[in-house]
Amino acid sequence: MALYNKSKWKEIRKAQLRAFPFCVYCDQQGRIIPATVVDHIIPHRGDKSLFFDTKNLQSLCKTCHDAVKQRFEKSGVLCGGDSSGIPFDPNHHWNRYE
Repeated sequence: MALYNKSKWKEIRKAQLRAFPFCVYCDQQGRIIPATVVDHIIPHRGDKSLFFDTKNLQSLCKTCHDAVKQRFEKSGVLCGGDSSGIPFDPNHHWNRYE
């Protein structure tokens, strides 16, 4: 997509990885893995304001971006869990307190 070639995006991407150099999904599992992908938390689908919104970004490693995040976007379920075994998905029955 043409938005990824814009100099504004390249600067935002560089700043994101400088400020948050490790994968947030791996960090939740107690692993320190360098991030190489700047991901849009809410898919922008061509919306420029969402695309360039720095609050809508997270740093991920390529593995998490290409596997975990893509599965989440397709299924709506966040796979995996933290280092104590608690699932990441807030809707998982283990995360419901009633």
